Amino acid sequence: MEPTNRKIDLTIGSLRSNIWQISWPMLLIMLFYFFVGFTDIYVAGFISSEVQAAVGFVDQLYFLIIIIANALSVGTLAMVSRNVGAGDTGRALAIAKQSLLFSIVVAAVLSVIGVFFHREIVALAGFPDDIRDIAGRFLSIFALALGPNYILIISNAVFRASGEVKKPLITMFLVSVLNIAGDFVLVFGISPFPKLGYAGIAVSTAAAVTAGMGVNLFFLSRDWWRPLYWKPWKISKETIGKILSLSWPAAMLQIAWNAGTIVLYNILSRLGSDSVTALASITNGLRIEAVIYLPAFALNMAASVLVGQNLGAGNPERAERVGWKIAQTGVLLMSVMALVIFAWAGWFASLLTKNPQVLEETARYLKINMLSEPFMALSSVLGGGLQGSGDTRGTMWVIIIAMWFIRLPLAYLLALVLGYGAVGVWVAMIASMILQGLLMTRRFHKGQWKTMRVE
Repeated sequence: MEPTNRKIDLTIGSLRSNIWQISWPMLLIMLFYFFVGFTDIYVAGFISSEVQAAVGFVDQLYFLIIIIANALSVGTLAMVSRNVGAGDTGRALAIAKQSLLFSIVVAAVLSVIGVFFHREIVALAGFPDDIRDIAGRFLSIFALALGPNYILIISNAVFRASGEVKKPLITMFLVSVLNIAGDFVLVFGISPFPKLGYAGIAVSTAAAVTAGMGVNLFFLSRDWWRPLYWKPWKISKETIGKILSLSWPAAMLQIAWNAGTIVLYNILSRLGSDSVTALASITNGLRIEAVIYLPAFALNMAASVLVGQNLGAGNPERAERVGWKIAQTGVLLMSVMALVIFAWAGWFASLLTKNPQVLEETARYLKINMLSEPFMALSSVLGGGLQGSGDTRGTMWVIIIAMWFIRLPLAYLLALVLGYGAVGVWVAMIASMILQGLLMTRRFHKGQWKTMRVE
């Protein structure tokens, strides 16, 4: 039985209206993510600088563990959005079902590894001795929630691909409220909840994503999504193979980025007596910088969906126009926001720390990194368009080159060899981001993505 009732069509009408229709819910979702991350660091700051540093380091490590879910979401979105754009909702449902089934199997395996080998993973990542135990406990708790988190990530991508962005908006609002409230009540033991200390930060995240999974599973049981629950529930090697062909470059991209960030943290951890200050500063800086990432990632997701659906509808010229229009919007918004943070860097830094050394270094990080934000907008938005078209390999190579051939060698040279310390790392970060934005723009402009086939 062919599902019906899909009423969202992003392949016709005003480009501006289509962009707004997809972008505003995604912007709110990114805002929820920001408040969750900000609260994690804010609450950790009440405990100690060591806990703040551990939270930031573990965040980067955890991104590696959920790398397959994020990669599968890219491949799934590209294929589902193409088929939705072409009007083949039956095929779109089949792809979504296979992606969800496969993600459950992968999450189960990774959960076992994370629970039983968290100490070894933390040691291998190069955590400083004074935060290793804290990080290990965080990681073991996060590992228990991998299954719900994987289902949450994939189901959100499926809803986005179909244009039903209000569903993940509702889900992520609930997840965020539970996570933020949980940080306070579980860390400090607000009655009737127990006082868990820093572990409460991880427990609140695990509980929130589990609740979010439940909401999305409910949404998938209604309307034209109901056939997802119909038998058979067997994994199709053919469909999974096609999803993986698009997903593995996205996985390599994220591995390259997140592993590179962990190496960057490792470089900062070698700064001797300045290491904890530097680690806490980059953790704080990234949380504040996430304000700017909000419109960039929202527009990235909008570009993925709109480019994918318009290519599926057989209109590559419209897909290209929407990509450039979203990129222009992103550059303008992020430039304005970067200027504000640059001008009041010290005030923003003071929101997350009262330690004088950490505050000064966080402000320095912000001032330096704001210079590269327009290029980050280009990279994020046009990269989203490329991934929505199925050109996941192109975006992979841009990230690998920028991170591993520019950022990390330059950071090591400036920070450790030439002795510029944390400032050397901040300079390396902006140099690589400028190159990344230019390379992504060149890739999109060449237009090879318009002829790529996605089954």
